[in-house]
Amino acid sequence: MNQQTVDPQGAPERWPTEIRLAGDKRSLNVAFEDGGRFVLPAEYLRVSSPSAEVQGHSPAERKVIGGKRDVAILKVEPIGNYAVKLTFDDMHDTGLFGWAYLYDLGREYRNRWATYLSELEERGLSRDPARRAAAPAAKPSDGGGSCGSGCGCH
Repeated sequence: MNQQTVDPQGAPERWPTEIRLAGDKRSLNVAFEDGGRFVLPAEYLRVSSPSAEVQGHSPAERKVIGGKRDVAILKVEPIGNYAVKLTFDDMHDTGLFGWAYLYDLGREYRNRWATYLSELEERGLSRDPARRAAAPAAKPSDGGGSCGSGCGCH
C-alpha cells in the first residue's frame, strides 16, 4: 500500500523531481513527482517571495512590489529537503520557497499573475524598473581641484 505523506495543514506533500534554472536566469523550471511541471518566471517568483519583506507578518502587511520586470535569479540553493532559497540580482535572498509553495505558485500562476497586475494598476505602479535620474554634470573648476577652490585637493 502506497501511503501519501501529508503536511501539517492536511495537504499532500509535493516532492520536486527537478528544479532547474533556465540559461537566461529569467525562469525556474520545476517538476513534481505527481507530473506537475511549471515554468515560473523570475519576476513572478520575486514578487511572490515568501519573505517577510514581501508578505509581511500578516496578510494586511503584504506588499505589492513593482519594478521587477527585468529581475533575474542568480542562485538556487537547496535548504534541507524542504525548500530552495533563491537569490535575485536585486540581492533579495530572504525567501525560502518550500515545495508546496512552489507547487501552488505553478498551479495558480494565471490567477495570481492577474491579481498582481491588477494590484500594480490600482497602486499606480509599473512592472518596469524605475529609471535612475542622470547625475548632474560636474562643473568645471577654475583651478586644479574638483572642490572648485583651486586648491588641487581632489
